[in-house]
Amino acid sequence: MVPLMLQAGVFLLAVAITGLVNRQARRHRLLAYPVSRSAHVDPTPAMGGIAIVLLFLAMAVLALGRNLLSSSEFLALMAGVLVAVVGLLDDFWQLSIYWRMLSQCLATAWVLALLGPLPSLDFWVFTLDATWLLYPAAGLMLLWLLNLYNFMDGIDGLAAIELISVTVLSSFFAITGGDQALALLCASLASAAAGFLVWNWPPAKIFMGDVGSSFIGFTLGILALMSVLHGTTSLWTWFILLAVFVVDATTTLVRRMASGEVWYEGHASHAYQNAARRYKSHAKVTITVLLINCFWLAPLAWFSVQWPEYGFPLTILSMTPLLFLAIKLRAGNNQ
Repeated sequence: MVPLMLQAGVFLLAVAITGLVNRQARRHRLLAYPVSRSAHVDPTPAMGGIAIVLLFLAMAVLALGRNLLSSSEFLALMAGVLVAVVGLLDDFWQLSIYWRMLSQCLATAWVLALLGPLPSLDFWVFTLDATWLLYPAAGLMLLWLLNLYNFMDGIDGLAAIELISVTVLSSFFAITGGDQALALLCASLASAAAGFLVWNWPPAKIFMGDVGSSFIGFTLGILALMSVLHGTTSLWTWFILLAVFVVDATTTLVRRMASGEVWYEGHASHAYQNAARRYKSHAKVTITVLLINCFWLAPLAWFSVQWPEYGFPLTILSMTPLLFLAIKLRAGNNQ
């Protein structure tokens, strides 16, 4: 079980820490100034994810102290510190892609070395069990989740709502599966994100920043691998839970690369960004994503836990209408 008082404390601390970061950032003029592709018009602090990072790391230490985590799992989660620090530096100084990718690859290699042999991946009609393929596939997954979460953090409230949706459901699956470590860590992420959302709900007073979005994407990837190693869920469950972000970011990336654009350059052509401009509301888009997560993806994720052998076709089913929606919203093209 997940202690409710502990999670209430995480929520309140997240509210307080985010408020403190907001106040100090404004006092010292550490602000994100709007540019042509920005979704905001006023200079705004962009380091709010610090609260989520600090509180999650504290909960990881607690889980280790309670012998819920092995030392190798704890050290794997600590690789997120490197990702968060580089993200924070990028928030300040806009680091080159070389340094960002180098740090991401080092953190990914560290995680895969610590988590040990990876289980096979069931594609329904065949099973991928070759180690020489599983490790690169897991590495690519970690790198893509890290970057896509960063890409999808572009309007008020969206990244926090997605994190809450994914981790509340994954915590529920962990509780029912008797996985105390995963339940505690996922619930703590949800509580911290909810505290941050108090300040980030449209119109946002502070943004998550690369320090938060990069850390969150990377950490969700690690938790996904841990859940598979624990036998709690399959990777397909996580892909279903994250389907809105995976489909939008991947569709946008593919279409931009196909048109000859530089994939890592800043832009504002994701489906969710086009939707926010079309409907002139961040809140409407964020609430719509929440509804999709609750009423479409959550039941399919539950099915994938109950019948893991159908995880792959359920993932395809979950993403198909989202792909059509992303195309309709012209993902990869500015409206």
